[in-house]
Amino acid sequence: MKRIFLLFILISLIGFSCTDLNEEVFENLPGDVYPENELQVAGLSVNAYLGMKDLIDDNGWWFLAQELSSDEFCGPTRDADWYDGGKWLNMHQHTWTSDDEGVNRMWDKMWSGVTICNITLDQLRMLTVSDAVNAKIDEVEVMRSFYYYLLIDNYGDVPYITSASNAPEKPYKITREAIFDSLTTTVENNLSSLKLIDNKYLATRYMAFALLAKLYLNAGTYTGTPQWAKADAYIDSVLEGPYKLATDVLEPFVTLNDNSSEIIFSIPFDEDTYQGFRIHMRTLHYQHNETYDMPVSPWNGLCVTPNHFDTYEDDDVRKEAYFIYGPQYTSNGSTIIDGVTKLPLVINPILPALYMTAAEYTADEYRNSGARVEKYEIKMGAKENLSNDFPIFRITDFYLMKAETLIRLGGPGDGDSWINEIRDRAEVDTWSGATLDQLLAERGRELFCEGHRRQDLVRFGKFTDEWWAKGDDQGGLAGDLSVLTFPIPKYATDANPNLLLDPQ
Repeated sequence: MKRIFLLFILISLIGFSCTDLNEEVFENLPGDVYPENELQVAGLSVNAYLGMKDLIDDNGWWFLAQELSSDEFCGPTRDADWYDGGKWLNMHQHTWTSDDEGVNRMWDKMWSGVTICNITLDQLRMLTVSDAVNAKIDEVEVMRSFYYYLLIDNYGDVPYITSASNAPEKPYKITREAIFDSLTTTVENNLSSLKLIDNKYLATRYMAFALLAKLYLNAGTYTGTPQWAKADAYIDSVLEGPYKLATDVLEPFVTLNDNSSEIIFSIPFDEDTYQGFRIHMRTLHYQHNETYDMPVSPWNGLCVTPNHFDTYEDDDVRKEAYFIYGPQYTSNGSTIIDGVTKLPLVINPILPALYMTAAEYTADEYRNSGARVEKYEIKMGAKENLSNDFPIFRITDFYLMKAETLIRLGGPGDGDSWINEIRDRAEVDTWSGATLDQLLAERGRELFCEGHRRQDLVRFGKFTDEWWAKGDDQGGLAGDLSVLTFPIPKYATDANPNLLLDPQ
């Protein structure tokens, strides 16, 4: 299925790049010319998915912003490396501005996704009406709703535009609550036309159930009024699907994870033909290329915060599965010798500080500290980009979401059975009477580095808390509610001052 989807993408890109000077040009797309069959109709929606590719790395920053702004992940400055104008520190310490790289690029890529969907919808609506065309319109509307879900989650009040051809030149914002209402209505109205199949790369009915569950789970954040019962109902719809927990905690994250029993919706990365997933380059030590026989040298940067690392019990299988720490070896079992200290490379999982210089820390401390991420398989011979699909929605998240709605609708302990299946797989003791605080901690352990943590901390009222390297006495902000959303970028408000006004 992944190869088929990537083939659609290549065909789409070729279609945009080739020009036949002898072809007949139409002002519109008459139904008796194109599309000629359902496969061609299906191909029209491919562009709606292309924008997802840029969400994971620094071209789009969504994944980085969700994780680096949280209590579980960080980008420490390592003497002369990884300062980069302070963008990594700003994201973790909540001191970003309206001109920070992450703020700018997220906005750009999320709006690109909305715009591409609207262009595609305008094209589809010019076709002769048919069941296939109508179903494709509904599918693309759901994808547009997905991009808007990311926008309101990260930026709050934004413009709401549903057509590229009729879009105002300088739109006004509307309230996040109004957009939430429109998104839930749109997706619910389109459910019946979406395919009830397990296809991890399309907006299927199961993907739409998952999107609705996420929207309603965060309704309190978006509208001020929680809707736990509605979230619970859509979570049930997801749980009734063909998905199940894998026996191995790493099964959803291996290189060939396109058939994972856990993944509901994902981005189909490929190291050569669909690039954009480089977490291994950002987290591995410079000399970890010797461990994985990589043709490129990693960048020795992002790592786990020590407070999050310490939340894992020693016998939790996820601790060894997700993280790299301790003595490091080459692919043939030889000890790696650090290129600067000339000593055996040992990754100390306890990062001493977020900002480290040679004047205050030893080379061993600033180069070799902080547990690194191995959750996404790094295959032997890995290149600069990974071929692992990135799960946007996976069933384990919905087990924990189910536990949350049950606790919120009932009380402590009501979600135990859903949490305990996950803890049992991790080979740690099961719980009796689990509270929301315990559930949040378990979500952090299980869903580490999957792009959920910022949203979870906001929903649980913990995002403005002090933690390891973020707080008034450590640098950065704590208790400032303005950071619950990112500011609209300065370049956008300079071009459209209406974005500075209150929602209309």
